[in-house]
Amino acid sequence: MDYTQALWLYTFLVFGIIVVPGMDMFYVLANALTGGRGLAAPALSGIMLGGAVHTLFGALAVGVLAQLPVQLFQVMVLAGALYMAWIGYTLLRSAIVVDHVSGSRIRSGWVAFRQGTITCLLNPKAYLFVLAVFPQFMRPEYGPVWSQALILGVITVLMQGSIYGALALGASRTRDALVDNPAATIWIGRGAGALFMAVALFTAWHGLTMTSVT
Repeated sequence: MDYTQALWLYTFLVFGIIVVPGMDMFYVLANALTGGRGLAAPALSGIMLGGAVHTLFGALAVGVLAQLPVQLFQVMVLAGALYMAWIGYTLLRSAIVVDHVSGSRIRSGWVAFRQGTITCLLNPKAYLFVLAVFPQFMRPEYGPVWSQALILGVITVLMQGSIYGALALGASRTRDALVDNPAATIWIGRGAGALFMAVALFTAWHGLTMTSVT
């Protein structure tokens, strides 16, 4: 797999995890519904900042993992594949239904931004996600780690901004669509689950066939 293919695969994977209705999406929607764009924009900015921090964490983790003996690094790669397979399995079996999008009592843009950042940073699944995924997409043959991390971070943040931003712009319609079309949200989750299962299989194959960290 060359670098361009790796970036496309990462883009699809990030799209799959962000498009599934969850805490970050609901936070942005709640602020858009109660405060309009004046609160939606800072709330979204906070979520995006959290995504950038997750990318930094993933880059640092890859730097540490790359120093491990190949056998131990191989175990970490296989563990990441198992985690992604578990995410995929749970999404495939899930029936994600949105009952409502609760309102927000936030009264200032700064509070919306701050709470958005905290909301994103306190999600433990995000850290597990980058630990499982980043070793597959940040490799020495692709160039300096910092430049790879920057590109992955830009992809992640832009994906958050485009998906959550579009939902915030049509907040009331989005809320109604999420609530009134449970089948759609179920299939969104299951589609993302199938994507995760496919990437998990690819990752496991890579881990089993690798002969060196580099």
